[in-house]
Amino acid sequence: MHAKPVLFAAAACAVALSGAARADLMLYPTRVVIGPAQRSATVEIVNRGDKAETYRIAVVNRRMSETGEIVEAKPPMPGEAFADAMVVYTPRQVTLQPGQAQTVRVSVRRPAGLADGEYRSHLQFDRVADVTADTDIESVAGPAPKGQVAIRLQALIGASIPVIVRQGATSANVTLGELALVPAAAGKSPALAFAFHRSGNQSIYGDIAVTWVPVRGKPVGVGKVAGVAVYVPNPLRRAQVPLTLPAGTSLSGGRLKLTYSERPEAGGRVIAAAELDLP
Repeated sequence: MHAKPVLFAAAACAVALSGAARADLMLYPTRVVIGPAQRSATVEIVNRGDKAETYRIAVVNRRMSETGEIVEAKPPMPGEAFADAMVVYTPRQVTLQPGQAQTVRVSVRRPAGLADGEYRSHLQFDRVADVTADTDIESVAGPAPKGQVAIRLQALIGASIPVIVRQGATSANVTLGELALVPAAAGKSPALAFAFHRSGNQSIYGDIAVTWVPVRGKPVGVGKVAGVAVYVPNPLRRAQVPLTLPAGTSLSGGRLKLTYSERPEAGGRVIAAAELDLP
């Protein structure tokens, strides 16, 4: 039995952040790819909050589930190739004033005889707890009522981005299949469910678009998600794209066209496409 597909959000982002974190922490780019002829890259970290923040930086290993969830990878599974042993970065901790930016330099030291393929780990940015006088429970919340204990919780927000190291010849093929219309439910729009089928020794990354093509009338875009990846060694990723239909549009008597394309900055080439006929 397959796990429940992940429903893509329209504002999908490669950085794993909560809404509050997006307001306070900005990372650019949201993924790092170091090709065979490259040795280094940079990541810009910006404090968009209204107070100084300290972030601790580390390299961690993560894997992608069949539904696209990014989880801790301990221990490694067959076919997983991580980059943590060859990735070097500086600084390892940074304190930023509001509006201040810092460049994190990432370099790779490939060992001799490294096999061709793609190696991936994640650069993790964790906010460090504010250890100051004003975090004392009594100074913040006042003395607790007699016989009670005061508790103050401080949210620690973090983010991670993939660091991908490619060695030698790498390539990937992908097809889109298992298309199915998920009818609208209470409070939810209809969606197009589908699966990525990936092969090769390289991950894939691009944008998803869904177009409604009626028998009569002009095609119209009804769904879009930017920056969708399927990582090595995953051969399969299941997903759904919410559909936004123009007023008066009915999904009958036509077809849904699904396309997966390179990001515009990479050329925008269509990587894979599939269609679903709807009577």
